[in-house]
Amino acid sequence: MNSSISNVARFATRGALAAALLATAQFAMAHALPKQQTPAPDATVEAPHEVAIDFSEGLEPTFSTLIVVDAAGKQVNSAKSAVDTSNKKHISVALGDLKTGAYQVEWTAVAEDGHRTQGHYLFNVK
Repeated sequence: MNSSISNVARFATRGALAAALLATAQFAMAHALPKQQTPAPDATVEAPHEVAIDFSEGLEPTFSTLIVVDAAGKQVNSAKSAVDTSNKKHISVALGDLKTGAYQVEWTAVAEDGHRTQGHYLFNVK
């Protein structure tokens, strides 16, 4: 009798573990998160001519955006951001000549499955 209770407990534990792993895997696949940012967060760099982010998931080009603002909150990119057609995990935006100062990158990423994430980070131009 103890062995059947033990088997039921083992089965329930395995089932709970499998469900938890499946839920974790679905969450990880559902949201596009930054993997690499150029310039990097908190970096001090020469004036870049582009900001780019590589995400963990492919992006929906119509709804994913990057904008760069200066310390006063004024948008400094006049070009529209674009998702790379050959690598849908990569989005970039061209920049004009930036002056010395702090800049904030504001991003919105909509994964191909429709899940939306957003964030921001700072970099400095020397």
